[in-house]
Amino acid sequence: MVPGLVYFLVFHYGAFIANAVAFKEYVPFDGLWASPWVGTENFSRMFGDPDFWHATWNTLFIAVLQLVFFFPAPLALALLLHSLSSDLLRRFTQSVIYLPHFLSWVVVVALFQQVLSDTGLLNTFLSDSGLHTVDIIGNPEAYKPLVVIEVIWKDAGWGTIIFLAALMQVDEQQYEAAAIDGAGPWRRFWHVTLPSIRPIVILLLIMRLGDILSVGFEQMLLQRQSVGPEVGEVLDTFVFWQGIVGGDTGYAAAAGLFKGVVGAALVFTANRVAHRLGEQGVYK
Repeated sequence: MVPGLVYFLVFHYGAFIANAVAFKEYVPFDGLWASPWVGTENFSRMFGDPDFWHATWNTLFIAVLQLVFFFPAPLALALLLHSLSSDLLRRFTQSVIYLPHFLSWVVVVALFQQVLSDTGLLNTFLSDSGLHTVDIIGNPEAYKPLVVIEVIWKDAGWGTIIFLAALMQVDEQQYEAAAIDGAGPWRRFWHVTLPSIRPIVILLLIMRLGDILSVGFEQMLLQRQSVGPEVGEVLDTFVFWQGIVGGDTGYAAAAGLFKGVVGAALVFTANRVAHRLGEQGVYK
């Protein structure tokens, strides 16, 4: 456990002190402590910046889409895998659906562009068939659903690991007893499977809420230019362009701190709601 503990102590807990940059007009040559203190000026400027609110709205919209469509996808896939009677087929299918997780976002985005761009395989086929072509990659209206589909294709298989482990712990005798009592597949899922894995589902949901404003930096950065910043900008890329490219480190740190505070508040709130509903949550 030591390497993991060192990583979190240095790069997570140790980095807390750098949040002071959000309250300073940070000058790299002067360092953290010598840079002039400006108080909440960076936050005032941020809340009055239309570009920040565009990025926030895009982030929230994509986050809700991911929560609605991506979060249940690994569970549904795990249920399908768990229902397979052949162990050989199950292991083969697991190996296939795990593979996209290990591809970098550069490769994944390039694959989707090769298929769905205006000169991609889909439009080439439509053009050769005399049909109307569609530019999905460069279409601002299709951008947000497209990035969610990309996440599902890449990580839904990997997300089945925890759900499959939880499904393996369900007592088979409960399924047999429910079947003897006349329960069909849907009732067995609703009254046996779901109650058995509900603590895991709630735990993962709370953790996802804490990370809800992180919708994928590399994925968004690689596709931002195809639709423009008004549609493709999210908080992570906003911080990158303001802080790394623009050099306005204090302003970018304020945006990053805002994102972290919102995520922490969502975790605390969701955990308390879980306790009120009789669930264990993330912590007691």
